[in-house]
Amino acid sequence: MIVKIDKSWQEIVQKSLEAMDKNYIEFIEQNSGFFPDKDNFLNAFKTLSLDKTKYILFGQDPYPREESAVGYAFIDGRVKEIFDKKGGFTKEVNKATSLRNMMKMLLYCEGELKDDFSKKAVQKVDNSKYINSIYELKDNFEKNGVLLLNRALIFTDKGSIKYHASEWKPFIQTLLEQIPSNIRLILFGNIAKDIDKFPASKRFKKILLPHPYNVKFITDKEVLKLFCPMKLLEKNIKEGKDKI
Repeated sequence: MIVKIDKSWQEIVQKSLEAMDKNYIEFIEQNSGFFPDKDNFLNAFKTLSLDKTKYILFGQDPYPREESAVGYAFIDGRVKEIFDKKGGFTKEVNKATSLRNMMKMLLYCEGELKDDFSKKAVQKVDNSKYINSIYELKDNFEKNGVLLLNRALIFTDKGSIKYHASEWKPFIQTLLEQIPSNIRLILFGNIAKDIDKFPASKRFKKILLPHPYNVKFITDKEVLKLFCPMKLLEKNIKEGKDKI
């Protein structure tokens, strides 16, 4: 399989793909019944170079909607705007529990929310000074050196989730064997249990966090310690220059 990604990842990703089952790779090459499609499932490696990668944030699987699955963990392509012009989050954000809780956490970081995380509290926030595009959020993650990678990179149907996760294990394992060990792994909830099973993951420092689906994610001390300094909602943030 020939992949077009950032040249810093080319050899690593190519070798990781070669470690996968040949029949599965053939399925990807010859079929179109999955998403993100073959032009987009490796997007995370196109827009953040290896030398600028400080963290890998592992999501579970692509969103189970073609319009939402865009090749980046936690970046929902269906969400065009984060904030509603009338105040609060847009309907698309409110429907996406994990993304909604992540946004509330970031507003908490900014001091906009304190003890009240209700819809009314969010509506009172002056959101005009913050980013409003889901792709701006993606860019801010990358400016902080966060690679947004799902554990399984494609989705076909809910009944095949475990199958795809199993088929992508050799890819993740081989990827972790090749990258610098000073890159930190951000692991949410049950994803941590899966990644911890990979022998190569023992080389890395792991940041274990509750999944954003849980309300406790919003005020979790370790979550705030990691994400608050990143200023992910702010406009025109500068790229972090310091490697971990």
